[in-house]
Amino acid sequence: MHRHSYTATRIPGSRLLHSPGPTPLPEAVQDALRRQPMDLGDPRVDANIAVCEEGIRRLLQADSAEVFFYAANGHGAWEAVVENLLPPGGAVLIPGTGHFSESWAVQTEALGRRVVRTPWVEGLPIDPQAVTDALRADPRHDIVAVFVVHTDTSSGVTSDLAALRAAIDAADHPALFVVDMVASLAVTPMAMPALRANVVMGASQKGLMVPPGLGIVAADEAALAVAGRNPGPRFYWDWRLRKSDLSYRKFCGTAPQNLMFGLEAALGLIFQEGLEQVYARHRLLAGAVRAAVSGWASAGALGFFAKLPQCRSDSVTTITVPPGTDVDALRQVARERFQVSMAGALGPLTGRGFRIGHMGDQNPALILGALAGVQAALQVQGIAHGAQGVQRAIEFLASEPLAA
Repeated sequence: MHRHSYTATRIPGSRLLHSPGPTPLPEAVQDALRRQPMDLGDPRVDANIAVCEEGIRRLLQADSAEVFFYAANGHGAWEAVVENLLPPGGAVLIPGTGHFSESWAVQTEALGRRVVRTPWVEGLPIDPQAVTDALRADPRHDIVAVFVVHTDTSSGVTSDLAALRAAIDAADHPALFVVDMVASLAVTPMAMPALRANVVMGASQKGLMVPPGLGIVAADEAALAVAGRNPGPRFYWDWRLRKSDLSYRKFCGTAPQNLMFGLEAALGLIFQEGLEQVYARHRLLAGAVRAAVSGWASAGALGFFAKLPQCRSDSVTTITVPPGTDVDALRQVARERFQVSMAGALGPLTGRGFRIGHMGDQNPALILGALAGVQAALQVQGIAHGAQGVQRAIEFLASEPLAA
């Protein structure tokens, strides 16, 4: 008998996916994923790649950036950045912002590089002054780059990129400014040249509404020059080899065509909606979730992990729970009984909270359905919460003209 890893019981309707990635796939993306791959000499392969490259440049407002795609997740994109920018034994500053900055730091050290960290203060964004101080403590300019995680998806905290760019400038240090936008690309605005970000990286499975499997890196001339001078050995990740007109070289082998088809479709949907409208929609939906959490928190047991309203992410909200709460059981009830999939917190926050994703192909009806399912699960599990959470989200959406 053929066995499946999923339940054979039919579930009417759709299970709402509100993890912070993967996110729901629009029908146009699903249709694109089903397309027959082509032989590598077919000019449509090159055309697809070119459209995706231009789409990423448009998202980043960076007409001259070089765009690289990898058949990899975000950790692969991290490794591409490390291997291209840092020589063996080279140093990088990674400001503390929670689980993902530390994960990037550990991966960088495993690759034989030296990491300078700034302290992570729970619930707060990166401290720009700590960045300035760390760079001023490097008079020989051994630090090649500053690797910044814009939005930490475990904590739901977003840091101020303009303030961090200013912090590097205040130190009068030549370090490159490298931004991880895995959780914020196509969710919040990014003007790469205006920010003077030298490298921006992302991944396919969040705001871009494509399945996991594509890592994305955009690099400016300064970053490409540093990579060109880097004596470190590399091959698969090498920007020098991938900077080519040949699709086979762009991917160091066969392109993941169906994921690229999906990305082309997703970018088309984003630009059809309009970038400003996409960003406004994400702000709206995040506001609705935050309104609900404020209602739940009124009973005194739940709360926001992100302490400052201005650092709360438009991608994902992390809700703290009382000590001893079985977060996995709460998630299971939400998923299996109320058909809402959400996430637990990661790393040092494991067991201390749960996360509601509100990025990608989402609208007010989906958000309200998710919030109702989560509130029902809180009630079933006997977790103290204010009963007006969903009502507050409704009132917020009803008061906002963008929801009309």
